[in-house]
Amino acid sequence: MILAFDTATSFGAVCGTSAGGRARAAKAGDLLTAVDRLVSEPLEIEGIVVGRGPGSFTSIRIGLSIARSLAYALDLRVAGVSTLEAFAGGVPVLDARRGEVFTTGPRVCAPGALEVAGLRLVGDGAIRYRDLFEANGAEVPPDDDSTHRPDPLLLAGRAGPYEPAALVEPLYVREPDARPPS
Repeated sequence: MILAFDTATSFGAVCGTSAGGRARAAKAGDLLTAVDRLVSEPLEIEGIVVGRGPGSFTSIRIGLSIARSLAYALDLRVAGVSTLEAFAGGVPVLDARRGEVFTTGPRVCAPGALEVAGLRLVGDGAIRYRDLFEANGAEVPPDDDSTHRPDPLLLAGRAGPYEPAALVEPLYVREPDARPPS
């Protein structure tokens, strides 16, 4: 069984297994609670797929730390996949905070800088900037539509090679706010 999860978006933690089960937690830090609901026997996990971002700096680090911890404890390999790959049914637009969004490329930009006419947009950024996007000709599904949440099984299906956990790096599209003292 493959365990896949993502913690990079405002939807908290989503996880799933290749057997088809899914679970969700409201906060990235509660990912293991969701995993416990899905996995009764950890030794049945054959590999781990983790969303690498872009998204919340802290949430990405939580997901990668959990992936690494599980991989080390269970002697498994990990595949990292862009969080943007966890969406189907439209162009992913994720809330990047600071009045910006993450989208395919990956890139970060102001919502008004996206050419969205005729596109269907999904993700928490599409919800947050719905009025702007719809005024510019985009379609945004209703807020409760499941296409807005990252799907861990899509991550699993789009995973590349599995490698040692230490080699899976976060996908940051912009510099973090925190900087070491100079």
